Amino acid sequence: MTTYTDEYMDGLRLKGDELADATVEALFGSGEVARFNTLMRWFTTSGQALPEGLPDAASDYLRATATPPEWVDWGVMEQARRFFIDNDVHISTALSFAAMPACYLVPHGAALLSATHSLNYPSRRMAETGQFTVYLMQPSAFEAGGRFLPAAQKVRLLHASIRRHLRQEGRWPEPVPICQEDMLGALMMFSVQVLDALHRLGVHMTTDGAEAYYYAWRVVGTILGCDPATIPPDLRAAREFSDRYMIRHMGPSPEGAHLTRQLIQMYEEVVPGTVLDPVVPALIRFLVGDTAADWLEVPRSGWDSLTKIAPALLGALERFEDRGLWASQLSDRLGRLVTVLELSSLTRGRVMHYAIPEELKRDYGVPSGSARWTPPPPIDPVIVHRA
Repeated sequence: MTTYTDEYMDGLRLKGDELADATVEALFGSGEVARFNTLMRWFTTSGQALPEGLPDAASDYLRATATPPEWVDWGVMEQARRFFIDNDVHISTALSFAAMPACYLVPHGAALLSATHSLNYPSRRMAETGQFTVYLMQPSAFEAGGRFLPAAQKVRLLHASIRRHLRQEGRWPEPVPICQEDMLGALMMFSVQVLDALHRLGVHMTTDGAEAYYYAWRVVGTILGCDPATIPPDLRAAREFSDRYMIRHMGPSPEGAHLTRQLIQMYEEVVPGTVLDPVVPALIRFLVGDTAADWLEVPRSGWDSLTKIAPALLGALERFEDRGLWASQLSDRLGRLVTVLELSSLTRGRVMHYAIPEELKRDYGVPSGSARWTPPPPIDPVIVHRA
């Protein structure tokens, strides 16, 4: 069993995603990024023929990553899908109000998000993440016609291109942006920390259901370029990795606080009216805890105490589901409807496309290195004297 020492974790910080990095490098080297993005805009489902005229490097990458890992246990994946259907509203809540703020608790992660998605567009990241998760939990996610695998292939190249941009522009203090440790850290936020948030909400979970949910994210991590040999093998190891990662990196930062303010504002705009606006920061504070909430500068209000009754409300909902199959099916359908409406409010009915940014400035509103302020030339003392 792997022991997650600082030395081990430091080693992960030096590794990126070899296959995706090489593909992106080849596309930029041949000047074919724009053509790739145009052709790939219509490549959206598994089993679809690759677009004609695709660069060789891209074709090779897409063929190599077109199928899930051979070791996938599809029985466990079906358990994971059922777990998601049974808890989709709760999981969406945990992703929105616990996992996303957790991303902002890692200062260098918040700095990267602010450098690539701009401080003013949290809805874009939320829409992309929400759509990605919905694609994953569809029954056809890994079958012909499913949308998950093409989306994952594009996200992996998107990460590789951001890695390349930040390296080339010299705007990242470490050797490898979006390194293996950070990729695994993000995987823990969307898996283990979501399960922890469900526990805090009082959602009843079986051990097998929780393990299956984590197993699905292990598969996702492999598809997204995490080294499968380093992904924690089970929930216990994942929790150990997650704790170690957060202890090593979490803390306050101006970028984390700014992103959180933008996130809260976005949620408040999604919720109709203004009466329930204070529920948003109160729920974040309840799920991430006071210390983390204070680091993120989540405002306090009288609703902080009221949100503590959330487990009781969810308990009443679960008792309703236990009344029979009809109640369970009704609850599942309502849950799916809420999830779809939530995603629609973020995407505004659009399909989010994952493209390779040709440059961070144009695609994400980030100033390029060449746009930095430059000091004026030194004044010639002779000219000054003559004047």
